[in-house]
Amino acid sequence: MTGARRRVAITGLGLVTPLGNDVASTWEALLAGRSGVDRITSFDASGFPVRIAAEVKGFDPVRLIGDRRLLKFASRFHGFALAAADEALRDAGIRPVESNAERWGCVVGSGIMGSEFQELAALHRSCAADGQLSVQRLFADDAAADPMGFCRSQTSAGLGVLLRRFGIRGYASTVHTACASGGQAVGLAMKLIRRGSAECVLAGGCDSMINPIGLSGFCLLGALSSDNDAPQRASRPFDATRNGFVLGEGAGFLVLEEWDTARGRGARIYAELAGDGNSLSSYRITDSHPSGDGPIQAMRQALADAGAAPEEVDYLNAHGTSTPMNDRSECAAVRAVFGAHAERIAVSSTKSLMGHLIAGAGAVEAAICALAVRHGLLPVNANFAEPDPECDLTFVLGAARRQRVRVVISNSFGFGGSNSCVVLRNAEEACSR
Repeated sequence: MTGARRRVAITGLGLVTPLGNDVASTWEALLAGRSGVDRITSFDASGFPVRIAAEVKGFDPVRLIGDRRLLKFASRFHGFALAAADEALRDAGIRPVESNAERWGCVVGSGIMGSEFQELAALHRSCAADGQLSVQRLFADDAAADPMGFCRSQTSAGLGVLLRRFGIRGYASTVHTACASGGQAVGLAMKLIRRGSAECVLAGGCDSMINPIGLSGFCLLGALSSDNDAPQRASRPFDATRNGFVLGEGAGFLVLEEWDTARGRGARIYAELAGDGNSLSSYRITDSHPSGDGPIQAMRQALADAGAAPEEVDYLNAHGTSTPMNDRSECAAVRAVFGAHAERIAVSSTKSLMGHLIAGAGAVEAAICALAVRHGLLPVNANFAEPDPECDLTFVLGAARRQRVRVVISNSFGFGGSNSCVVLRNAEEACSR
């Protein structure tokens, strides 16, 4: 139909998470209700009040990626991104090639600019004697003198290694809106295809703040659960006894294509990426207004963008960090947007099993929503035992639930007030529209 808006298909998924180094193992762990939270092993956290996190386990970038030269430019979480993106492209059965590389885009939600802890430690060693720093001392320490360390510290470094690895030459951008980054990256990628700026987009997010500096910052904010003796129960979104989130790490990537092109080549379509909404809460740097004002705007925008009525939504993958204020604010927002229908929406936060992947969270959770739609299975909201009267939604409890899903919402709300919401529609429902 002339003038019709281009629709967007999700045709490939790739994941590296605390639950597994690919989609299959992550999905299997989610359905089994198996937690990825445990004691921190990547550094000595014994001096911290929080000694638990959801780490990626057994990840070997050389084995999974192979390109040692490229990996010199990659930090730990860039390695996650490369592996997840490669899986997404293999899953989609399509890759950028010379003839269409300029019609491929790439949008990445990325963690903050920062140096690896080992590089900062080397810098500290070079001036430990008298507190003075000099170029001569830096060059005397191989780790401190590594120029690639500076390159890896740039917010756009992850985007750069992805473009180089996969030969993408079209629109490219990095999104950094804290915990909303991954969701906003997926939404921006959808808009690129809608407006004809790209035929295919590799979209996702990646992050790791499981290091002494990241852990210190969140400890100072009082945002983390300190249930060190019960790590697998520490993340309990919406439970009345929740006391903070669990820091996680990982990456998630999706391959997005124009709908008719994907169908024309016989691609498997997980779901239609149908809507995107964003807002900025001007309240506090670390949480939303108790009324849920900013998230309300984002969810309403996303539903309107998707052309979906609130009554069509069957599942909501909540931001659900397991902090007292955030969970209450999100529940208030859901009530405001959906009214009486909120009772009939199944809600779960997969952070209950994999922790909070910060800039990678929104993209990973969008991929999980695509799997939920495709398979008709809703992940559990784990560790929920004691209801909170201010969090009175219908949670998926006990075990994963089998249920046909028409429309799904995925929420991501970030420090600084950024709010992201994406809407996915069942591919069969989309075909009938």
